[in-house]
Amino acid sequence: MSVEVTDRLPAAAVAEVRALLTAALAADGVRPVSEESELRLQHGGPPGGTDLTARDADGTLVGYARLELPAGDPEAEAELVVAPTARRAGTGTALLARLEELAGDRPLRVWAHGELPGSAELARARGYERARVLLQMRRPLAGVDPDPRPALPEGVHIATFRPGTDEDAWLRVNARAFAHHPEQGRWTREDLALREAEAWFDPAGFFLAWRGEQLLGSHWTKVHPAGEAGDEPIGEVYVLGIDPEAQGMRLGRALTDVGLAHLRSRGLTDVLLYVEEDNTAAVALYERSGFTRFTVDVSWRRQPAR
Repeated sequence: MSVEVTDRLPAAAVAEVRALLTAALAADGVRPVSEESELRLQHGGPPGGTDLTARDADGTLVGYARLELPAGDPEAEAELVVAPTARRAGTGTALLARLEELAGDRPLRVWAHGELPGSAELARARGYERARVLLQMRRPLAGVDPDPRPALPEGVHIATFRPGTDEDAWLRVNARAFAHHPEQGRWTREDLALREAEAWFDPAGFFLAWRGEQLLGSHWTKVHPAGEAGDEPIGEVYVLGIDPEAQGMRLGRALTDVGLAHLRSRGLTDVLLYVEEDNTAAVALYERSGFTRFTVDVSWRRQPAR
């Protein structure tokens, strides 16, 4: 087996990796890497990103990993996936060992989506410990008010996103709302543009709360096609963020209600969202709103030997 490291895969290799990701999704029932990693696989990413491919003696792709070594971040982060037909044959170990070499003196965090038994075994065997847990929660849309009329503070109105106009305002509020979030709060104009170019992007499902020219918060919804997050299409509370200055105005609930009604109007039966397990207040709020725990993603962390 060989492991190749490259800053950017050629188009033919990208197609191979995407086929491998599709096979892993079909076998495991969970997306093997994050949306962010898929976007960087296809379009490239910021400096510090690296793609790793593992091939058997015949040259067949049997594994893929994505490593991020962002400037200014003391830790490295990675994701990896092994082809379903090549598991328990040393591929995951080979990829992880190479990731550790590339991370060097930095602690390495590796995401395991769905917390499958094999990933937990591999992580523990190499000295990793659970560092973060991301919950996926779901609820049916049958009980959602199809025509919510939220009581908004005086002077506040909700409108849909205007591509080419609202990007800068949204990025400012997103950065403020997720200032302490290790991924979401760092989004750039390029990160937003990549998602606007995706086939799933629909500004009619992207709701913004304004007071005059001031953006106070937003609820961006997403629809996953059949096969991506289940057998049927499913909606997602993709990004829900409120400017810290607007906290206490009950805009989060108003925007949530409007977004869920939109997803129901699309004929969807269920909706999902992601939340950090240790954000107990948010988890409790979602549980009171009818969401239940569905799957977990685990970030495993390893401190390099000194």
